[in-house]
Amino acid sequence: MATKMETKNLKPRPPIVVVMGHVDHGKTTLLDYIRKSSFRGGRAALPEAGEPRSVAEREAGGITQAVGAYEIIHNDRKITFIDTPGHEAFSKMRSRGAEVADLAILVVSADEGVKTQTKEAIDILNEAKTPFIVAINKIDRTGGNIEKAKNDLANSGVLLEGFGGQVSYHGISAKTGEGVSELLDLILLAADLENLTFDPSAPASGYIFEVRHDSRRGAEASVVIKNGILKRGQNAYTKTANGKVKILENFLGENVNELEPSAPALILGFEKLPQVGEVFSTEPIVQTISVRRILAKNVIGGAKAEKPALNLILKASDAGSLEALSMALKAVDRGDKQMNVIEESVGDATDGDLQNAIATGAHIIGFKIKVQKGAKNLAEAHGVKIVTSEVIYDLMKAVEEFFKTIGKPVAMGELEVLAVFNQKKLMEQLVGGRVVLGTFRTKASFEIARAGQGGAENPVGNGKVLGLREKKTEINSAEVGKEIGVLASSQTAIAVGDRLIIRK
Repeated sequence: MATKMETKNLKPRPPIVVVMGHVDHGKTTLLDYIRKSSFRGGRAALPEAGEPRSVAEREAGGITQAVGAYEIIHNDRKITFIDTPGHEAFSKMRSRGAEVADLAILVVSADEGVKTQTKEAIDILNEAKTPFIVAINKIDRTGGNIEKAKNDLANSGVLLEGFGGQVSYHGISAKTGEGVSELLDLILLAADLENLTFDPSAPASGYIFEVRHDSRRGAEASVVIKNGILKRGQNAYTKTANGKVKILENFLGENVNELEPSAPALILGFEKLPQVGEVFSTEPIVQTISVRRILAKNVIGGAKAEKPALNLILKASDAGSLEALSMALKAVDRGDKQMNVIEESVGDATDGDLQNAIATGAHIIGFKIKVQKGAKNLAEAHGVKIVTSEVIYDLMKAVEEFFKTIGKPVAMGELEVLAVFNQKKLMEQLVGGRVVLGTFRTKASFEIARAGQGGAENPVGNGKVLGLREKKTEINSAEVGKEIGVLASSQTAIAVGDRLIIRK
């Protein structure tokens, strides 16, 4: 409890508000409207021409896939908003947002009412004891039914004002802006009741809600300040990392010298990436040993897996996305097969990741990352599959496809047929092609995969490599990227577009 002297030093701070609810119920659209409208005095100004596309439009697949923090002004008072993803794979990120926030807005669609993730959000808010206001969205739609939403909420234990309880609510349209100003009025009223304050003389502290590694700038930590004044040049500590605030940016990406609570900030200067969810402070915090996360001990240790296994290395642009990817892949249907995650890390796919994948027979799954050129060349040469996407569902589908191939011989070399020169004798066909995977070798047996007729899953034929030629020189093998001539023996006529696959 604060002493009288400490109490005199306290200053009011803006509320930190988390927005939660079911996927597609309009959380990001609401934040978009608030950010673009620049509320002042309860009136919304129209967005200026030439401003960036909306948050919802920028998100891959129209679904929020990372926690973002934004600061707005309403009635000349600041409010910080934390946007949290709605898909079930992001439940830990939603929970983290609720712990950091002072207040919450629970968005419920008027035409759908309470859904699965609405109930989950209610549980998280109740567990974190976070006060919240309900925004019944999409009242502009013909099918919007506020009474249905109220009844659904009551059945879920949320009793609204005038409906047997004390939880404030307001009907809104995140699309048109109807009722949004009044909703923000309720937020400021609730903040006044919470009596939110900070001590400007105290060491700066807050929560880390996102981390990422930038290839040019190094470790970046997104934080929300809860106490003190964070200044450029100060030391920064968490339980697992420390450093110095070399660069301090506000939520707009502008360099600043200092920030007060409850501002979102980006800190550059940590010697290594801190952990998401940690408390940071400008005073030292007792550090704990950071353990490299290796989950597939049976692979690393050499023990034999009891079930057919798929080995994966997970990469993502930031810690929150990595956590979401890991959770999403746990939901993938694997049948009676086993999934081993060899390693999880933040950043682009590098040569080191590929060396790890080669050593453990793993594929690489990358969420919102790039693949370095050297890593790409290694992957092609050694047959390592790298799948990257900005949409998490695409990665889930790719892993499902990988599971279907478990137990089948591994492709060691693959040639795409670009031309057919001579087929007078099927047992001495001369074709030309490009090596697209691994190493294509003479005297090796191959399968013929044909698009539209089963592909690699159901080859249309097989054969044997009788000889290879690069330009006019006979060779024994060819690496990825080489265009070569192939003398092949097969009962099946090889066609342009076929893939000749050499398996282990």
